[in-house]
Amino acid sequence: MLPPKDLFMNIAPIPAFSDNYIWMLERDGRVAVVDPGDANPVLAVLTERGVTLDTIIITHHHFDHTGGVKTLKAATNCRVVGPDNPKIEGIDEKLVDGDVAHVLGYDFDVLEVPGHTLDHIALHCADESVLFCGDTLFVGGCGRVFEGTFPMMQDSLAKLAALPPETAVYCTHEYTLANLAFARKVEPQNEHLLAHIEACEQMRTEGLATVPSTIGQELRINPFLRWQSPAIIGQLKQEGRHTGDSPPDVFAAVRGWKDEG
Repeated sequence: MLPPKDLFMNIAPIPAFSDNYIWMLERDGRVAVVDPGDANPVLAVLTERGVTLDTIIITHHHFDHTGGVKTLKAATNCRVVGPDNPKIEGIDEKLVDGDVAHVLGYDFDVLEVPGHTLDHIALHCADESVLFCGDTLFVGGCGRVFEGTFPMMQDSLAKLAALPPETAVYCTHEYTLANLAFARKVEPQNEHLLAHIEACEQMRTEGLATVPSTIGQELRINPFLRWQSPAIIGQLKQEGRHTGDSPPDVFAAVRGWKDEG
C-alpha cells in the first residue's frame, strides 16, 4: 500500500541538508513550515511561489529542526509554535500535551512524545488525517533514544500507533531504505515489508520521497511498532537478544539491536 496522494491538505516537502524534509502546508497564499533547520530553502520557496510564511511548527530542539527559525522570523514576522523548552529561541506559543494548535485554519491536537528528546511533541490533525511526528516515528523506523528511556519511547510510539490507520505520517528524514533494510533483519518473512521495500526502492530510483507513510502501513512493516509480533520475538530469541515479551522489553531489544549498527 503506497502513501496517500490525494489529501485535501496541501503539503509538500522542502528538501534540506542531506536527508531532511521541511514540510510546508499551503492554504490561500499563506504557508506553515515544520521544523525548518535551514532558512535558505524555505526563503527560496516563499519567493518562488509568492506565498507568505504564517507559522513555523517545531517538534523538538535539535538544531537540524530549529536552525532556520531566527532568520525566518526576522524576515517574515511569522508566528512560531513548539514545545515548552527554553533551548528553542523564538517560540511565541508553547504547546503541551492536550493543547490544540490552530494553524492556517486547521486544528492540530498536540501529543507529547518524549524519548528521542524530552521536549518532543507531535501534531495530529484528525479532520485531515495528518500527523507531523518529527523524529519520533520514521518510515520503517523510529528516532534514537537520546534523552529519554526505552520504555518512555515505546509509550510515545504507542500513542502514535493508536491513531487511526489512515493517518498520514509526515516524518522529517528520508531514512526509509536504511530503516527497511534493518526491519528485514528483524522480520525477514514479513510479506508486507518485502513489498514495501520494493516499492520504496523504486520511488527513490525515480527521485521521489518515500514519506508520507500511514499509521496502518507502519503497523504492518515497522519493527518498532510490532512489539507483539511472534515472528519478531522469535527472531530476537534466535539472535540471543530476547529479554522478555512485554512491549517495552521487545522495543528495547529491537532498538538496542539497531543502535549497534
